[in-house]
Amino acid sequence: MELYSLPLIIALPFVAGLAATLLPSDSRAPASWLAGATTLACLALTLALYPSVQSGGIVRQSFEWIPSLGLDFALRMDGFAWIFATLVSGIGLLVVVYTRYYISPEDPVRRFHLFFLAFMGSMLGVVLAGNLILLVVFWELTSIFSFLLIGYWHHNQAARDGARMALTITAVGGLALLAGVLVVGHIVGSYDLDALLASGNAIRNHDLYVPALLLILLGTLTKSAQFPFQFWLPNAMAAPTPVSAFLHSATMVKAGVFLMARFWPVLSGTPEWFLIVGLAGMISLVLGAYLAMFQQDLKGLLAYSTISHLGLITLLLSLGSPLAAVAAIFHMLNHATFKASLFMAAGIIDHETGTRDLRRLSGLFRYMPITGTLAMVASAAMAGVPLLNGFLSKEMFFAEAVETHADSWLDAAAPYAAVLGSALAVTYSIRLIHSIFLGAPPESFPREPHEPPFWMRFPVMFLVVACLVVGIIPGLTIGPFLQVAVSSVLGAATPQYSLAVWHGFTLPLAMSAIALVAGALLYLFAGDYLERAESPLLFGRIQGQRIFERVMVAISWRGARLVEQVFGTRRLQSQMRLIVAAAVAGAAIPLFASGLGFGSYRDGQDDIAFTGLWAIGMVCAVAAAQRAKFHRLAALVLLGGTGLVTCLSFVWLSAPDLAATQLLVEIVTTVLILLGLRWLPKRSEALGEPSGGPLARARHFRDLTIAVVAGAGMTALSYAVMTRKPPDTIAHFFIEKAYSEGGGRNIVNVILVDFRGFDTLGEITVLGIVALTVFALLRRFRPAPDSIERPEQQRLQLSYDEAEPDRVAGATSAEYLYVPSVIMQWMFPVVIVLAAYLFLRGHDAPGGGFAAGVAMAAGFILQYMAGGTVRVEDRLRILPVRWIGGGLLLAALTGAASMLLGDAFLTSYFRYVDLPLLGKLPLASATLFDLGVFSLVVGATVLMLIAIAHQSIRRLRAARLEEERQVVEERREWN
Repeated sequence: MELYSLPLIIALPFVAGLAATLLPSDSRAPASWLAGATTLACLALTLALYPSVQSGGIVRQSFEWIPSLGLDFALRMDGFAWIFATLVSGIGLLVVVYTRYYISPEDPVRRFHLFFLAFMGSMLGVVLAGNLILLVVFWELTSIFSFLLIGYWHHNQAARDGARMALTITAVGGLALLAGVLVVGHIVGSYDLDALLASGNAIRNHDLYVPALLLILLGTLTKSAQFPFQFWLPNAMAAPTPVSAFLHSATMVKAGVFLMARFWPVLSGTPEWFLIVGLAGMISLVLGAYLAMFQQDLKGLLAYSTISHLGLITLLLSLGSPLAAVAAIFHMLNHATFKASLFMAAGIIDHETGTRDLRRLSGLFRYMPITGTLAMVASAAMAGVPLLNGFLSKEMFFAEAVETHADSWLDAAAPYAAVLGSALAVTYSIRLIHSIFLGAPPESFPREPHEPPFWMRFPVMFLVVACLVVGIIPGLTIGPFLQVAVSSVLGAATPQYSLAVWHGFTLPLAMSAIALVAGALLYLFAGDYLERAESPLLFGRIQGQRIFERVMVAISWRGARLVEQVFGTRRLQSQMRLIVAAAVAGAAIPLFASGLGFGSYRDGQDDIAFTGLWAIGMVCAVAAAQRAKFHRLAALVLLGGTGLVTCLSFVWLSAPDLAATQLLVEIVTTVLILLGLRWLPKRSEALGEPSGGPLARARHFRDLTIAVVAGAGMTALSYAVMTRKPPDTIAHFFIEKAYSEGGGRNIVNVILVDFRGFDTLGEITVLGIVALTVFALLRRFRPAPDSIERPEQQRLQLSYDEAEPDRVAGATSAEYLYVPSVIMQWMFPVVIVLAAYLFLRGHDAPGGGFAAGVAMAAGFILQYMAGGTVRVEDRLRILPVRWIGGGLLLAALTGAASMLLGDAFLTSYFRYVDLPLLGKLPLASATLFDLGVFSLVVGATVLMLIAIAHQSIRRLRAARLEEERQVVEERREWN
């Protein structure tokens, strides 16, 4: 079981998230049970691996990904990864329990659990990744799903703004991290995490160390909201409180400091590391605590305190001392427990009172004594009060801050910054307790406060008890697990340390006492001012959100307008001219530098008939380009001629599979374009008039010159390539292995679904995205005003019906092409049989999932053309989005199934099976993958068809509204 535990830990949340979307929309309890069971299973699998890592062992699981580049889907769990995976899945379980009572039944619970579980799986992927590129992939997934979670209440403007800001900052940091990982991989010669951790000296002594360090730290500091990127975290507080309790205490913001701790043995110990990391951590520690004191929003206070505590961890990691690294790892765990409990307590207060404004909350202890007690204990842990877990790690922080680590002003300032930041933490912790629970209650609350249900309060109770137990008996509770985590990071450099509660009267104890007393006195004298303050002193006018918005406006608006003014044009012809000219210049430079010579290789005899066929194709292409400006339908017909020539060329060159696919695609795309032509603006009659001015002739000559040069250049380049003897290719490999290893005689299909199945999976994913994008764009598309009215043919038919007394308006249109429409409707079963035939024969003969999917889509197109949009959709339930999702899921699961059997992703299995009546038939697992391709192609094509077809419904609605408006105007004039 251990062999598959790591993939299961990561895969379970993603699979469960997708399963949650299949539940009924009102299935609040089943979705919660599913999410809870998933997080519990991940936690159980993680805990079961503790014996394997307890003594310094490492659990590894690797699947080949791109072996030629040294890239594997490698998973790795050591003690540090184990304790973080336990933290992520354990707090995830508590948050799921809490969410069951927090989220309103009116909210889309299925969508919440989809995003939540997907984020959890991504975070577990970051923790367990054993390959640097895989780590970056999961890293960026956390940014994407955190964006969706923060913007969960998308009707809220603040949620949308906070989500956009978080995604922008963390995604840019992720791109920087990718670049840094590529540089480090180049230095080490491998992207394997074990190889990286064994190459510390080589990396630190390399010339590219500083660029790699800057790029990696840009990724980690943005993720952990450290200075100067701290401003995105407070704006993310518009998210639901369960999101804040999970993302902003134990997972997302911890990812940055987790990676700094993971890379600590490799990147630390240099002046550059100490200066950059130490400065960012020290400023974040003090600035975050200072700003937290002035917050009037409860979650805002917790957000700035999170920045401060993450700054404490970052500052510890900068010191380069193994003991400081131990303290940093210890505080990561402690901070996750008390901060998650505080966020959930804040959610309870907001949920039960209807507000989280500190100025409107007071005296809640008499209404919510249990919640108040829990929040007070957690706040005391945050302040570093003795006998709580926060006190222990803060003591270790003070002990390291007073040590000398470098001859630098930064090192000398560390003790003072530590005391100052801790004193401010005491102040905002006291303010949180006093403002909410003590004092006289206000005249009224938005809602009558009361204690929440037990199970909503249970996660807070569990975490607060953990704070107490760890603070009182750390050696028996957290000690063994911390030792496992620390030794996996530091290895032989692991120092001796003590988790004893009492070390005697020491300087760190004195610093703790000073911080506690100073913080209490500060609140005593400045508490009233803090309650009334609208903005922080000194920094009230400096707002990170405003700076971010101005930068975004400068880039996305002013910068874009400047580029548009310089290079932009509303005419497609000008844009094409620039693109073609740039392509010609880009190709001409290397050719002029190295020369272009023609070879003497000939493969077979020249064929006059084949040359004539291509001459027809070239004439059609040139004529289509010429007529596109004046007659769109003629241009489309001529373009179809070039497509047919291409099909015949494939047949001529013995590629029937490509010919069949090209023919089907040509038919479907021609019909779709023909349907789309209806909604384009009418061409001006002036376009058909010859323009004989000198400027017009100069423009025409210029365009003709560019076209001739581009065409002649491509012709010469193609001829130069084809007259040289081709190099050895891998074609013979596919010919030899298609049947023996792929189980099919159709080599093209075996390549698509087996040898190059991963490429095909990527291509159908892109096809699905394109179809959804086209549908989304056409939903907002509004036809040109001159295209709304009925076409001339329909107007003539309608006028004929109105002129004849025995005819009803619209009768001629309904009877038009009646016999062909009946035939097209009868053809639907025939097309289905044809699609099934192409699909079933595809592994051994021309056909396959793609060709069958296009054929099936052609059947749906015939139905829409024959019966019209309304009639077809009244009688036929298609649901193309489900076809797309089901096809993509089936293709991916087919590949994943081979991984569960210990083989590479998308490895194919085949055998012959004797079936009654049918005899001996070949069956291959690639057929299931091909079925996924078939389903996605059908869904994508039909979705684009529906998007175009619905324009006719909108046109009728728009025309009806226009007719009603005209009637109203006529009546008004008559009156």
